[in-house]
Amino acid sequence: MPPPGSPAASGPSSSRSTEAVGSGARLVIGLVVLGVTAGLVGIWYQRGQTRRCLAFYGPEAARMVTAAPVVELWTLAPAADPGVLVALERADVSQAPGLVHLRRGLVEDANFRWKVSPPSVGGRLPAESWDRALMFSDPATGRPPVVLVIDLVEAPGGPGGAEAAVGSLAVVGRPGRIGLGRIAGGLAKWLSRKP
Repeated sequence: MPPPGSPAASGPSSSRSTEAVGSGARLVIGLVVLGVTAGLVGIWYQRGQTRRCLAFYGPEAARMVTAAPVVELWTLAPAADPGVLVALERADVSQAPGLVHLRRGLVEDANFRWKVSPPSVGGRLPAESWDRALMFSDPATGRPPVVLVIDLVEAPGGPGGAEAAVGSLAVVGRPGRIGLGRIAGGLAKWLSRKP
């Protein structure tokens, strides 16, 4: 056996350190590939969760709903002119508890009823039907605010004997409305709290 420190003794330990460096590099590359893959899967999954809401709101309105710094809650009532609504009460709810979760819920497809049936989803409601509104704005950008009007309870037995639906949501200035699905209860509870 060669004495310690001789060239023959250092040979096997240097091959071990080369193996360690090689396996460390493979580990780092593997972790980077895993991270990129997880990121892509996350983006794909998120897009699938919000695809219909993005189409309904429009990309800019959806961005405002999720990130606008100023959020107001309006209590609506019919104006003297038919088909016109006025805000009886306006409250700044920008810092209200639960707003972060509400914003997220408003852009998730699974929270709404997407079946298209003329009496309960696609048709136009009279102006008096809308109870509340959420206004999202960003004064720093100068973009117009996004206003979501909410009908918490639709009248039962619409045309053709349609079942009662649990509310609707529409974006002011955009066509159509969607039915409140599993978000209805939580939304009604959140809207009923005094800021």
